[in-house]
Amino acid sequence: MTNYLLKTDRNMKKILQQLFEQKTLSQAQAREVILNMAQKKYNEAQLAAFITVYLMRTISVDELKGFREALLELCVPAHFDVPSIDMCGTGGDGKNTFNISTLASFVVAGADYKVTKHGNYGVSSACGSSNVMEYFGYRFTNDMDVLQRQLEQTNICFLHAPLFHPALKTVGPIRQLLGVKTFFNMLGPLVNPAQPKYQLVGVFNLELARQYHYIYQHTEKEYAIIHALDGYDEVSLTSKVAVRSKYEERTLSPFDFGMQTQQQQDIYGGETIQESADIFKNILNNEGTTTQNNAVIANAALGIQCFNPKLSLSDCVNEARVALESGKARLGFEKLLQLV
Repeated sequence: MTNYLLKTDRNMKKILQQLFEQKTLSQAQAREVILNMAQKKYNEAQLAAFITVYLMRTISVDELKGFREALLELCVPAHFDVPSIDMCGTGGDGKNTFNISTLASFVVAGADYKVTKHGNYGVSSACGSSNVMEYFGYRFTNDMDVLQRQLEQTNICFLHAPLFHPALKTVGPIRQLLGVKTFFNMLGPLVNPAQPKYQLVGVFNLELARQYHYIYQHTEKEYAIIHALDGYDEVSLTSKVAVRSKYEERTLSPFDFGMQTQQQQDIYGGETIQESADIFKNILNNEGTTTQNNAVIANAALGIQCFNPKLSLSDCVNEARVALESGKARLGFEKLLQLV
């Protein structure tokens, strides 16, 4: 056993040396690293060193594809019998907004579209999607009967990443200690175990948007990849947002959504989970500020347009606004909490 572990250490030493020489990994090498992580073949120092490399340089497409391939191979599968959408961001933009994509998911569900939301605890922000759902009493599960029932009755279910990606357990504590974005942030939207047909994904820079676009072009997904030009991994309405889909690339201003430009403090999420949860509840109760509501509606509108690319953005905004202001999004959220 000792010799095997020493051999494994030497293998990772070679990988680290390759990376320290500013070389990239092949897709096969990247896949193998994740598979070995899952088998706990590396010690914590090696894992920390490996993760740190990607804090200092851009991940390559082949590396991203290899990491994704391994995580999907290792994940607990989640197969649903209806087309659905995932709406999430990579995180790691350092902006600490409230839970915009999670709220937008409930708005899209309230507009009668199916949502299989993939999420996790916050690492580089105060409150991730899993934090806020857990705060409200949602019990995470990978029981497909429960998730299928939730999707049928509320149009949404929540896939808590650690329950579907046991391979990530070995790096979870290290990510928490680092407290900054890592390449695992980049992987989150790519490895939804349901592999939904539709995807609205926010990324924290334009280079990652290009890489996602390249990967998604080789799938059957209908997708929109978004990046606000002032750094947000979502439609912030604080600046223009770049949008890439299978069909086009475009840049949208807040005015294209029929909305005004807003300030960064307007979408700040607070310092604690409770503060974020209070904002979350207020918006679902249609008691959020106009700027908070607009950020949620704008993101939900692009999610709806993923389903219906021929719909005008204005029509999608109207659908999203009705779902929020009529209380349908709130009713779906409340019912989901009852079905756990």
